[in-house]
Amino acid sequence: MISYHFHRRIFLRYFVFLFLSLPRLAVALCVGGFLSASALVAADHLSSPLADPPKWGSLAKYQKSITHDEFERLLREVYAPRGMGDEFIRVDRDFACILMDRNAQTWFTLRFAKDERSRRPVARGWRSARALPQPKRPGVLAGLKIALDPGHIGGAWAKMEERWFKLGDAPPVEEGEMTLRVAKMLAPKLRSLGARVTFVREKNEPVTPFRPDDFKGAARDVLKAAGIENPPEDFERPDDPLREQSVRWQSEILFYRTNEIRQRARLVNLRLHPDLVLCLHFNAEAWGDERNPSFIDKNHLHLLVNGSYLESELAYDDERFEMIRRLLSRAYEEEAGIADTVAATMAKQMQLPPYQYTTDTVTKVGASGYVYARNLAATRLYHCPVVYFEPYVMNNAEVFARVQAGDYEGTRPINGVERPSIFRDYVDSVVAGLVEYYRNTRR
Repeated sequence: MISYHFHRRIFLRYFVFLFLSLPRLAVALCVGGFLSASALVAADHLSSPLADPPKWGSLAKYQKSITHDEFERLLREVYAPRGMGDEFIRVDRDFACILMDRNAQTWFTLRFAKDERSRRPVARGWRSARALPQPKRPGVLAGLKIALDPGHIGGAWAKMEERWFKLGDAPPVEEGEMTLRVAKMLAPKLRSLGARVTFVREKNEPVTPFRPDDFKGAARDVLKAAGIENPPEDFERPDDPLREQSVRWQSEILFYRTNEIRQRARLVNLRLHPDLVLCLHFNAEAWGDERNPSFIDKNHLHLLVNGSYLESELAYDDERFEMIRRLLSRAYEEEAGIADTVAATMAKQMQLPPYQYTTDTVTKVGASGYVYARNLAATRLYHCPVVYFEPYVMNNAEVFARVQAGDYEGTRPINGVERPSIFRDYVDSVVAGLVEYYRNTRR
């Protein structure tokens, strides 16, 4: 059992966040958000001590909205391509039974539509390209609601996130700052095409009101559950082999990797309500010492959509619920179409090969060769189509030189080759891909 000891400052910080930032949703967040976690995360079989317990009743709106064949196809080809045991999902001709609670052995029964003609409309809070209304103003993206999610946090948090490195006297490379720059350059271009653009993160600060110290109690419980009864409070250096056994490391992970993403998901799902989220990132290979990074010859591109759940992940009640919710919302068909189209335009403009995974955690989807399905927190928790970008390898020598060159008009010689600004290259190729998809798909 995991317990949390909230102090007065934590309550104050949280309520300031709620009532100043999200006043109309304060009650909803208190019910479904972090405050309720102290009472609820004691439930077994959740993927994280900060995970929200599944709300299986919310899936009732999907009854008879999908046929048996479509459910099986999405499950087999996208969401669980490696299969899963019937202790979690049992598919019959007329219905599927999905395990809700492993301890209580309670099951959710999803009834299938008999055929496509009798299938009920899919209930969802976002609009596909085909469902967008006729534009009232010019622009191929008119009326489309896009949320830009610059990956990571950056700024004072970049080192903690391990998204920072520095070479000699050159300015440091910080992914969080770079993704925010891309987002701020992308927004006006999308708005000029008619899109309604919002930001999930607008500055190099966390979205969550909490900080690592707020999770020390949870970190100790996590370590105790792993058999570490008396963990050290801190670690000596970044390459300390025992750092993952320290309270500091675990509390930082709970802060920036778990709670931060979950707070972003609450913002997206409860306040922004977009039709599409673009998660903006840069890629990297292992660079070793952050002050003496290793540079590599590799440079590549890939995009991600949600899917390819491992059976070990589906053993968690919350991840199994989120997978079924995404499957039933039909987010995949939209996000995969967008990702495949945008990936093709990015690959053509950037002249980058596709990244090749060496782990069995992804499934290649689409026709471009650049898109994979993968179960990431952001692609899973956001209740709408999500496209997750991973262009460029930051510790590639040419990419590093382009990052150091900053933003500029036209081209400049980079390692003997005329190159545009890396930021404009990123932005322009994303815009071109979105224009192509919505122009060809929108009715």
